[in-house]
Amino acid sequence: MKLKSVFLILFVILLAFASLSACAPTTAQPASTGISIVSTVFPSYDFARQITAGTNAQITLLLKPGEEVHSFDPTSQDIIRIQNADLFLYVGGENDTWVNSVLTGLDKNVNTFRMMDYVTLYQDELVAGMQPETKTQGATQEWDEHVWTAPVNAIAIVKAMTAELIQIDPANAKTYQSNSDAYVVQLESLDQSFRSVVDSSARKTIVFADRFPVRYFVEEFGLSYYAAFPGCSAETEASAATIASLIDHVKSEKIPVVFYIEMSNQQMANTVAEATGATPMLFHTCHNVTKAEFDSGATYLSLMQNNVLALLVALN
Repeated sequence: MKLKSVFLILFVILLAFASLSACAPTTAQPASTGISIVSTVFPSYDFARQITAGTNAQITLLLKPGEEVHSFDPTSQDIIRIQNADLFLYVGGENDTWVNSVLTGLDKNVNTFRMMDYVTLYQDELVAGMQPETKTQGATQEWDEHVWTAPVNAIAIVKAMTAELIQIDPANAKTYQSNSDAYVVQLESLDQSFRSVVDSSARKTIVFADRFPVRYFVEEFGLSYYAAFPGCSAETEASAATIASLIDHVKSEKIPVVFYIEMSNQQMANTVAEATGATPMLFHTCHNVTKAEFDSGATYLSLMQNNVLALLVALN
């Protein structure tokens, strides 16, 4: 792709982002006696605060900023928050195995919303060169739980969450629906930004020298990929063979960017980059944010908009 064309695409995308930022609802939630919503991970937390903006909803994120979801274990205070919630939001994958036992042990029934119920699911897969996870005998292949990484899935989840909130709190139905409709327009624009980048790109392959929690993303946009581990893998140390395989793919296909994900030590991406001349870059899966990102008002949209720009570089 000619450099001029890349700059033109970048300019159009930045204009779209500026327009989205101007109409995005505030992330601050007023303190009051509104409905209580508890979420396990950042995407559903952010979806809820976009839908309820302008009401007195109290929204709690159980996964602390900077915390890895794979190591999350609910505290007794977390369980109390879930029991007192008007709506409990969770993913439903292998990292939520604790949810069923917690819900069973509560003193009352709690309204729940499981994100994996509203999209078409994919299982983790092994692509060429990927290091398989060591599984115990009898373990089965897991569904990839990172369903929000495709904007079309985020739209489906937001619409379903809106319907659930309206049922729970009909007094604020008009506000919820209005907020949701406006937010879906922004998510559709995000989806189109990704499509514009992919459709005009010089290549269709990306490399993650890390876990690969964006299967839904690549399936939606028709991309192929190489990665060190499946998305739900608990592995963190890659074998020499896995690293060598990634280096070979980057070199042979002249891939300019090696991605790593949030909360990663970036060591593997740096190793592959040093051996190939590629640039290590963050691709944010949005499962959680750092404290600095949280305090600065990061949203699913802002993080994914950064991914649009990163993808533009990686595919050209």
